[in-house]
Amino acid sequence: MNFHNLLINWYLQNKRDLPWRNTTNPYQIWLSEIMLQQTRVAQGMPYFLSFTDAFPSVFDLAKAEEEQVLKLWQGLGYYSRARNLHKTAQYIATELNGVFPDNYKDLLQLKGVGDYTAAAIASFSYNEVVPVVDGNVFRVLSRYLDIETDIAQASAKKEFAALALELMPKDNPAIFNQAIMEFGALQCVPKNPDCSICVFNESCAALQKKKVDQLPVKLKKLKVRNRYFNYFMLSDAEENTLIQKRTAKGIWHNLYEFPLLETLQEEDFEFVSNAIQQESFFTNPIISMRACNEKSIVHKLSHQHLHIKFWKLNVKGKVENGITKEQLKQYPFPIVIHNFIESE
Repeated sequence: MNFHNLLINWYLQNKRDLPWRNTTNPYQIWLSEIMLQQTRVAQGMPYFLSFTDAFPSVFDLAKAEEEQVLKLWQGLGYYSRARNLHKTAQYIATELNGVFPDNYKDLLQLKGVGDYTAAAIASFSYNEVVPVVDGNVFRVLSRYLDIETDIAQASAKKEFAALALELMPKDNPAIFNQAIMEFGALQCVPKNPDCSICVFNESCAALQKKKVDQLPVKLKKLKVRNRYFNYFMLSDAEENTLIQKRTAKGIWHNLYEFPLLETLQEEDFEFVSNAIQQESFFTNPIISMRACNEKSIVHKLSHQHLHIKFWKLNVKGKVENGITKEQLKQYPFPIVIHNFIESE
């Protein structure tokens, strides 16, 4: 039996029942694909359900306030995905009358839609013969065919797309794309796959050569930058506090945070206390200050590790532009700050 028949048979017996698989609606497929970039299915599912509930159509999403979109996205990370999602919904609703492009080439023109997402929508919604290439596909094909190409290279995607296209049945590209991704997610997993029960255990080149744990090859290591954040949660006599919007480009753009002092390394109470007094950081005189966490919380992003300390400050007088504890919960925050607010 050839590769695609074995693969599709495996898929039909083992596939998970996921809501975006029971539709050819490009809006729902687009939503799910954007959400599942950098995100596991189990984590993404509740977000998909809450988004489709809040915004049943692309017009509903287009009409929403950006803050509402970011609030619903809170905790999924890579927030530029949510901002692009919102902008693209507005473009489709206003410029394209709510109708998604019906082919790979035109889908690629949409903001936030790359090769992989365009291929997924084109094949799942319109049955276009175009292969998807994600981490799962790299892994399955590099092992099955024993390919040592470094998948971090820009040219790798083209090579693997050509191989996938060769293996794909031209009369049913959608099911093949679903199947190869699901196979990588459930069976041909990154670490310690159970090759003894694999449908390809007689034809997989990596298994014959005992190279399963060496493939795929990925050589480029991301350089991680360490940053040190000190957040100040003010509290006046009425328990009002102060937040600000991150408007600069970079991490957490357009999300909210407490007033921030970034330092070059982890600092102690004395240093932080002196720094905010010298810089006249706050207009209200400080009555007391305490560290909420002695040890920094390390929040890992793909290219940055944030070492975060929260400081509770009681201040004299009324905080200007302050908000109540109840209002605080309505704003979109990075998840690490949201969790701190919830624990207070």
